[in-house]
Amino acid sequence: MTASDLFVSVDDAKWVNPEPGVSRRIMTYLPEMMMVEVAFEKNAVGAEHSHPHIQASYVAEGSFEVTIDGRTETLRQGASFIVPSNLVHGVKALEKGRLIDSFTPHRAEFLK
Repeated sequence: MTASDLFVSVDDAKWVNPEPGVSRRIMTYLPEMMMVEVAFEKNAVGAEHSHPHIQASYVAEGSFEVTIDGRTETLRQGASFIVPSNLVHGVKALEKGRLIDSFTPHRAEFLK
């Protein structure tokens, strides 16, 4: 890894659209960890799913209905949540908003 790999310009991060009303871009990653910004339009849904990665998320903007392992909470800007490996989880944006997701290890499928 070179020093230039340690910093990612906002101009270098490319947006993809994994679900209707949802855009995501990889902010930075190493094999052990990944940080991703996810933008949601109002009422957009991040469908329930599970993965072996540990996920920690920060509500950077807006408010979300977050469901983890059958438990649902409403979280607003400044709140956070963590998802242990393999628990089913998903979100619904109650208003336009953004999440900052961190994964360990990195999500290799996001790199394709």
